[in-house]
Amino acid sequence: MSSKETDKIKSVNLGAPKNFLIPIMLLHLRDWNSHGYELMEKITEFGIQSVDQGNFYRLLRQLEKDELVTSNWDTSSGGPAKRVYSITGVGEEYLELWAGSLGHYQKMLDQFFNLYNPFFNPFQLASKETDKDNE
Repeated sequence: MSSKETDKIKSVNLGAPKNFLIPIMLLHLRDWNSHGYELMEKITEFGIQSVDQGNFYRLLRQLEKDELVTSNWDTSSGGPAKRVYSITGVGEEYLELWAGSLGHYQKMLDQFFNLYNPFFNPFQLASKETDKDNE
């Protein structure tokens, strides 16, 4: 495979699956109640590079409809009222289910990389690409 083909494969951004966004949102809400905008910032800091704002708020409304989160209006600030989201008991159970599934998936990924190359560290590769982008 040529270096041009390798670079093309590396440049493909598959993005985060939409349903993977749910446990990340719930995980952040587990520790503190948050306005939607603050939650979106935390998700970006987590590593999800592009979050469509419209889809994000639709997903929050769906999570509320599914009783995984709840929201209340915050009128304490001088500006317009904002919704404050928090996780529910059902959301905690859903997050626990996801954590168990991801733990199992992590074991499979570890086995994959051990077979792929016992000396391969995907985190080193990501670090090198970030360093290269910053040059």
